[in-house]
Amino acid sequence: MEYVTEQRSGAAEADGTAAGPDPDAAAGPDPDARWLALLMHAAFFLLLGASLTRFLMRHPGEARTPWIIALSITLAVLYLLGPVLGSRPTPRRLTWLGVLVAVWMVLVVLAPSFAWCAVPLFYTGLRILPPRAALALVALLTAFVVAAQLRLATGFDPNLVLAPPAVAAVATAVFVHMQRQAVRQRELAARQRELIDDLLRTRRELAATERREGTLAERQRLSMEIHDTLAQGLSSQQMLLQAADRTWTADPDAARRHVRTATGIAERNLAEARRFVHDLAPADLAEGGGLEAALHALAARESAQAQGALTVRCHVEGTPHAPLPDRVQSALLRIAQGALANVREHAGATAAGLTLTHLDDRVVLDIGDNGRGFTPEPGAPRATGTGGAGSTGGAASTVRGHGLPAIRARVHQLGGTLTIESAPGEGTVLSAEIPLTTAENPTRHPTEDPA
Repeated sequence: MEYVTEQRSGAAEADGTAAGPDPDAAAGPDPDARWLALLMHAAFFLLLGASLTRFLMRHPGEARTPWIIALSITLAVLYLLGPVLGSRPTPRRLTWLGVLVAVWMVLVVLAPSFAWCAVPLFYTGLRILPPRAALALVALLTAFVVAAQLRLATGFDPNLVLAPPAVAAVATAVFVHMQRQAVRQRELAARQRELIDDLLRTRRELAATERREGTLAERQRLSMEIHDTLAQGLSSQQMLLQAADRTWTADPDAARRHVRTATGIAERNLAEARRFVHDLAPADLAEGGGLEAALHALAARESAQAQGALTVRCHVEGTPHAPLPDRVQSALLRIAQGALANVREHAGATAAGLTLTHLDDRVVLDIGDNGRGFTPEPGAPRATGTGGAGSTGGAASTVRGHGLPAIRARVHQLGGTLTIESAPGEGTVLSAEIPLTTAENPTRHPTEDPA
């Protein structure tokens, strides 16, 4: 919203409807304009006080003195009302400026020493009025300054006639130049932001396109592999078994040959199916070495890819009594990958740790970071069990990305428990606990709840 406001302000200044951003605002978009406004405000009151002091010292007890004091106070009060009215040339603002200038002119007529207050008034007019009206006001104020200086002089002095217009011209040129520079800077910033937005949008679209193309290519590859191996084998088995059925009574030997051939094809198809499963398993596990080696490799890879922005360490506690089931190893590695992706993309952390703990009847994977953390949902401050519904995962997935629902689903399929502990500014710890007795039970359906 602030960006749009700045753009509209810049456009208004460019076509002459306004003279610049509001420096009186406490939190304006241009800090230089704000400091310039504060400087001009301070200069106005300083010149006004000095002019009043000079008059009182040189003209004590005159009849016009009460008028001079009253007009000085009125001028100060009017000037203080300026920031409240804003900097747009609204009718109320223009009326205020007219009254301010009129009071100053009366003061200059009564006491020419007040002419020096014209410099801050130059700035006020240039900041509020359109360019032509502002230049006309500057010319009028300059004429009053020249007239006041000639009244104070004992004789004719060319400097008194030429110096005020020269100072006014220089001040006006500098202000107009700064104004145009501010407009150009805002336009340049707007173009840069548009270019950055376009670049980010293009990158997102390119990434989405690449993901879609990769998914389609992988699906096509798998469909071709399945068609050329499993589907062909199943078709051959079907024909052989049908032939065996037809010749089972008339030619038992031929039927047995068909069955044996179908059995051989089934063995080859089983080998192909296992190869597919192996190819779809995590690459780190497929390279051998088990889950521990895969987690160490994952930590090293994440640290290297972060290039010093994130350090990931891996620690293993305990020794498994038996090799972990393949699906447990695959699920825990995928959980670690998803959690570290959330840490990398959302947590703003500089350090993270993977801890794999082998216990008697279960295995626990903890992923912790020192990132910004988040506030879990009220009513479910810590753990999400196998059910997952209404748990911290909902808030967590909102804050930390879309990886936590997948993590919760993997834990749920293995009958485990997912625990998330976090607080704003204190990092996050995600703990996945998998019971080995449930994970090793091949008859258990993935969607059943643990006992």
